[in-house]
Amino acid sequence: MQLVPYINFAGTASEALKLYTKAFGGKVEEVHLYSENEELCKQLPVEWHTKIMHATFKAPDLILMVSDVIDEGDHCCSVPKIVPSGSPISLSLDFKSSEEQQRVFDILAENARKIIMPLQDTFWGARFGILADSFGIRWMFNYDKPSA
Repeated sequence: MQLVPYINFAGTASEALKLYTKAFGGKVEEVHLYSENEELCKQLPVEWHTKIMHATFKAPDLILMVSDVIDEGDHCCSVPKIVPSGSPISLSLDFKSSEEQQRVFDILAENARKIIMPLQDTFWGARFGILADSFGIRWMFNYDKPSA
């Protein structure tokens, strides 16, 4: 079994995929736009026709699925509603090197909403940090340092 996070965005999935491609490498392997569903497009504002209904992003050791969803307060259509802010989920990344950890952290930190915990050595022997990226997604960065 493999857990594949599915992240919902409020109309910014395309921008998020560009950021994650830069941070993690990899590529978007599948994209479906709302414009592919003629019946659904009748219910959507025109600007949503080019939004992502579903996409799959794959990088070494990482798969993400993403979608643009309508704001939870908008009841215009049958498009899934966004998860309310304050979701209890964080995505945890385990790194094989501190250099790769720093590289990815720096990219996601560029326009981050909040650096919750800068990368730092911890009492449990790891180098660890947490941030909420520019889309509000919380990422945890873990690198277990080699034992001395």
